[in-house]
Amino acid sequence: MILIEKTEIFGWEAAIRGMRNSFNSWDKSDSKYNPETGKFEVGPADVDLMDRLSRSGPSHAKFLRYITIQMDVTAPRYWWAEMDTYKVGTVRNSCSTMHKVQAKEFVREDFSCEHLDEASLKTLDVLIDTLNAARDRFNETKNKDDWWQMIQLLPASLNQKATLQLNYQVLQGLYETRKNHRLDEWHTFCHWVEELPYSNLIIGKEPKAE
Repeated sequence: MILIEKTEIFGWEAAIRGMRNSFNSWDKSDSKYNPETGKFEVGPADVDLMDRLSRSGPSHAKFLRYITIQMDVTAPRYWWAEMDTYKVGTVRNSCSTMHKVQAKEFVREDFSCEHLDEASLKTLDVLIDTLNAARDRFNETKNKDDWWQMIQLLPASLNQKATLQLNYQVLQGLYETRKNHRLDEWHTFCHWVEELPYSNLIIGKEPKAE
């Protein structure tokens, strides 16, 4: 499973200024701040230029780096292991496993286990019981040996929450390489990308009305 929430997107004005610097065409920009809505509205002329440049290769699409996205993501550790290969242009602040692993009792809902059959779920339940036993001992004695039992037994299916920051150009690479991935989490992530404002700048399809 993967949950993406609290998404914020900003940087459109700077992205458009930077994009037009190369052409000295600031006078052709038709984007503006709308005081009634309190939002910066991207004009059709700017959308057209952004779309053409985003399709012309990474060097022409540098303006996309200014369009910043921040969100909270809850996903299993096996997904985060793949996400962490995208180090450039990303920032991640995660819930601490090292310091907070003992903070709450382990339950099934803490794990991505939607594809497990009954036999595997029983195995997971045994592991959860073992983790909780080590947790109880550690919380009582603070013996580091019990802490190690939790840290080294944690499965890759344990869900972890992090606040993630990246940009539209990073998403171009993510989408292209992960849209046909075997993990369900990547399909959900790519569908989320497709629903972003002006997602055509990322996925390369024709612009849709915003």
